[in-house]
Amino acid sequence: MLIKINPLNPQRRLINKAVKVLEQGGIISYPTDTYYGMGCDLFNRKGIEKIYHIKKRSKHKPFSFICSNLKNISEYANVSNYAYRTLKRLLPGPYTFILEGSRLVPKIMLTKRKTVGIRVPDNKICLAIVEALGRPIISSSAGLSDREILSDPKEIEDTFGPLIDLVVDGGILISQPSTVISLIDDIPEIIRVGKGDISTFL
Repeated sequence: MLIKINPLNPQRRLINKAVKVLEQGGIISYPTDTYYGMGCDLFNRKGIEKIYHIKKRSKHKPFSFICSNLKNISEYANVSNYAYRTLKRLLPGPYTFILEGSRLVPKIMLTKRKTVGIRVPDNKICLAIVEALGRPIISSSAGLSDREILSDPKEIEDTFGPLIDLVVDGGILISQPSTVISLIDDIPEIIRVGKGDISTFL
């Protein structure tokens, strides 16, 4: 199923359709400020395992997830004063921040070091879905692998077919991956250079 949502003014009725799919344990593809994402409710273990299977990804590499705002991040990660100031300055935006996970985060989503990757993309559709759901959603790029990422919602629907339950069409996205920055121990470390500006960390 594919539904087209206005990227500038997302229709509440259609956002609620996407949320209903997530609440029922479904997997959706949705636009972000970088690539189309593929995800499910953070607390849907079966959905998470299905995404691992689709992406042929090792379970030793947890997915990042999307929060709706800074307050939401502080529920799922331990945010120091330094991290808070950094997040406030750069989010929403094309960044994934590595932080120490809180007790709320399911074990399947934690690295061995108990860290998590968290995003707050600058995309109204994506944030509206997370806000309406009331819980974070998994963020994995919409592709059969992390190297082959699809930018056209129709192509995503054709490629994944019955493997995912809904494609949210927010237009064609041609972009870079997010910039990944670790803020563990208040020492910023650039893990991956992507769309986000890193000049403040250099």
